Amino acid sequence: MDNRHEVREFLMSRRAKVTPAQAGLPAGAGRRVPGLRRSEVAMLAGVSVEYYARLERGAIRGASAAVLNAIADTLHLDDAERAHLFDLARAADGIPASGRRRRRATRPAAMRPALAWTLEAITDAVAFVRNPRMDVLAVNALGRVFYAPLIGDAGRVPNLARFLFLDPASNDFYPDWDRFAQMSVAMIRAEAGRDPHDRGLQDLVGELSTHSDTFRTLWGAHDVHVLGAGTKRFHHPEVGELVLDHEELAVTAEPGLTLIIYTAQPGSATAERLRLLGSLAAETTSTL
Repeated sequence: MDNRHEVREFLMSRRAKVTPAQAGLPAGAGRRVPGLRRSEVAMLAGVSVEYYARLERGAIRGASAAVLNAIADTLHLDDAERAHLFDLARAADGIPASGRRRRRATRPAAMRPALAWTLEAITDAVAFVRNPRMDVLAVNALGRVFYAPLIGDAGRVPNLARFLFLDPASNDFYPDWDRFAQMSVAMIRAEAGRDPHDRGLQDLVGELSTHSDTFRTLWGAHDVHVLGAGTKRFHHPEVGELVLDHEELAVTAEPGLTLIIYTAQPGSATAERLRLLGSLAAETTSTL
């Protein structure tokens, strides 16, 4: 992933989304761009037109935090987009977001026994650990039944993005497929900004861009997203619709890994269906 290209496309795509009215400027006549002009961004951010044009060409190396924040304010960037801009600037400066030296290639981290035990101790909720490349590295008993359409019988390390974009079964599993697709690509885009040298992430983007027109289109939009928490709908082949709240927790002992927990509202129909899945998980475990 070329940093200059990423910076250029990101800034241009964000500039195109801000209307003159949103920026407090008169629309005028004969505008040739859908959003703000470069000169307008420069004026509002308090930098010269030449300097902003250089930034938008991808030459972001050495840009100060004050300048980046001014541009982020002018372009109405949300928290995830602002963080992405700073990640791109750090990458241009050769400074990783973690403060550690970046590695060009990464291998899947071995799951620590204590972390696996923690997952198995969570019995009334779906819990799993994923890495930045959307690989599901470990999952609890309830999660294995919940994600049966994704995990299958092959014993492979499943990947949430590959399942979403390359497996037709995902259309049934995710009733809100378009929403999941947009969020997934935006999350991968944010991860790529944090670590542009992650070879596994580069390979994943290349594979999905080659085999999925939808992924390629969404990737070109340069949207970024950090989920954290929210509500999602699923359709499970065994129990039907599940409406689950989720929380994402960083595994501080394993930088880059995230623990995701799906829970149901107490007393809801989903809670009853999740209990049914739990009984199926217990039956599966007892037969092993």
